[in-house]
Amino acid sequence: MRRRCCVGRTGDRNVTNADRAEGIRRQILALTRDLHAVQSAEGAGFEPGVSRVAYAGRVFDEREMVNLVDASLDFWLTHGRYSREFERGFAEYLGTGNAMLVNSGSSANLLAFAALTSERLGERRIVPGDEVITVAAGFPTTITPIVQYRAVPVFVDVLLGTYNIDTTLLEAALSPRTKAVMLAHTLGNPFDVDAVRAFCRKHDLWLVEDNCDALGSEYRGRMTGTFGDIGTSSFYPPHHMTMGEGGAVYTDNAELAAIMLSMRDWGRDCVCPSGRDNVCGERFSRQFGTLPAGYDHKYVYSEFGFNLKATEMQAAIGVAQLEKLPDFTARRRANFGYLRQALRPLEDVLIMPEPTDGADPSWFGFLMTVREGSPVTRDVLVRALETAGVQTRMLFAGNMTRQPAFDGMRERGEGYRVADELANTDRIMKDAFWVGVYPGMTEEMLAHMADVLMHAFGR
Repeated sequence: MRRRCCVGRTGDRNVTNADRAEGIRRQILALTRDLHAVQSAEGAGFEPGVSRVAYAGRVFDEREMVNLVDASLDFWLTHGRYSREFERGFAEYLGTGNAMLVNSGSSANLLAFAALTSERLGERRIVPGDEVITVAAGFPTTITPIVQYRAVPVFVDVLLGTYNIDTTLLEAALSPRTKAVMLAHTLGNPFDVDAVRAFCRKHDLWLVEDNCDALGSEYRGRMTGTFGDIGTSSFYPPHHMTMGEGGAVYTDNAELAAIMLSMRDWGRDCVCPSGRDNVCGERFSRQFGTLPAGYDHKYVYSEFGFNLKATEMQAAIGVAQLEKLPDFTARRRANFGYLRQALRPLEDVLIMPEPTDGADPSWFGFLMTVREGSPVTRDVLVRALETAGVQTRMLFAGNMTRQPAFDGMRERGEGYRVADELANTDRIMKDAFWVGVYPGMTEEMLAHMADVLMHAFGR
């Protein structure tokens, strides 16, 4: 139904332009709610084998759309009121000292690692040639910043079932040049945090938690991403919550927080919010480096930085999504539990995903590895699922050291190191795949996935 604007008519002499603008804004937001109601009206039901079962997707309602339009009407565009609200709320959700919004999870990993190269860290800073322990079974941008800063990734094998680092191999991976450990919680399943933290503390190493696929996961009752020196998150649509694009870094270390804030915002020394000047009252009264005394502090740069800020519209979506995150987490766990029970008869032919001891994962996906001697291969299972309309995914890069990006380093025999061998990593590359458990899935979809797998094994 069309709404007529009755705010600010000619006879309303006491109505200001601000009042008129606010009235129009209310109408636009009301129409946005109406639009969502029409667009989300019940459509065709799920039809097994015909309807697509996506591995992930956006789950949202009118609140995201209203916030997005509201932020657009402000036309502030860059970091503003919604960004500040999200950062406060996200830090509170995690239970960490601060959180900084960035434009992607990959940028979050870049910023986290870049911070560890800062001159401010003295002898603990990472310099070219220093080594960083990680795994090759995962997403490339956990590793990419290590290579970009000319440090040396040292790859350790993983365990089948949990698909996380085999912590019994950590000591063997250590060298005099080891400076850090940078690991992801694989598909939402936390790695053995106790063992990894103990190793890092013993050897005075930095720990970066790539939490991009594990937001909402807990280890011994505490949120993942908050155990290391820095944690990172991604808000790309398939993840636990979304802004379309976007990510975050978080830490309880005040020095690292200051470094990351500077690096996120071009490397500047000034911390004035966008659009505000001289908050400190000393904009023209200080001296830095060999600059002239009183040089404008807004143009003083204490780090080599980037511009990694997200937009205000993304943050507005994030504020609404953050309210839903606990429910998203509960639904992911329930969907995972459904598949785990439904596929129990296939444990003799498939290695099922198992949570790390002490962990309560917010699962990103349901990862399976075909057992040796199975009558059906991974490729046959994947084709059967895809033919039946079920999206599948590999464990990202499989074995990253076998990807084309490593061809040059592999041929030269430099740039990375493998601790022992990556037998399980190769096994995952050849025999593992996963299906989704995202909150938009229905029980009909989950049952269809299980039925296809059971049928593929003739059961």
